[in-house]
Amino acid sequence: MRAPLIAGNWKMNGSLELVESFAETLSHTELPAGVELALMVPFPYLSVARARLPKAMAIGAQTLSDKSDGAYTGEVSGSMLSDLGMQMVLVGHSERRTLFGEDDAAVLARVQAALSAGLKPVLCLGETLEERDAEQTEAVVLGQLEAVMDALMPEQRRTLVLAYEPVWAIGTGRTATPEQAQQVHAAIRARLAQYDAGLAESMQILYGGSMKPDNAAELLAQADIDGGLIGGASLKVDDFLAICQSAG
Repeated sequence: MRAPLIAGNWKMNGSLELVESFAETLSHTELPAGVELALMVPFPYLSVARARLPKAMAIGAQTLSDKSDGAYTGEVSGSMLSDLGMQMVLVGHSERRTLFGEDDAAVLARVQAALSAGLKPVLCLGETLEERDAEQTEAVVLGQLEAVMDALMPEQRRTLVLAYEPVWAIGTGRTATPEQAQQVHAAIRARLAQYDAGLAESMQILYGGSMKPDNAAELLAQADIDGGLIGGASLKVDDFLAICQSAG
């Protein structure tokens, strides 16, 4: 049985005040049993988030360099993140792909860097509106998946978490219907089964496109949706907790 995972992604938002607000609320809240929680915060807040938030909540970064060290001013390596006690890192988020030009090769290099540092990569997959309208959704999403999975050893594949995030539904207020999301999640799981049936059964596949308290329960009820990668709603602790309760 796959445990549900709710992971918040603050993107380039947040403050020390917001971290403290989460810490204060969560310290007085009974978290849902059996639900894994994670929060991906900007680099400056990683240490304080790890120190202040519940130990049961994984803290992760939003990206990492594909280099282990060296003359790469402004970059952050996987070993640095591990040194700070991070457990997870987003890789291949649509904003990294579209705004920063990270192609499949760059995403793979970052997955490999994360694995080398002992971090769990959350590999993001998703199509644009133009690609969906051209009926290329599965080709695009499965192509992004295969670009990473084909290059990994079987034991490495089992370390990943996947997140399907239709680009057209991120920060737009538009959400894939539960049926649309389930169709893509099922296609991803079927492709995983071609690598290994056990991998397909155990892999957590999150939905990451404008999941909110009012649509979370219906999305999470789908057979192949194992949790959510939450954007805007993760900036409000009450909204984030409401989604977590929907997963319980």
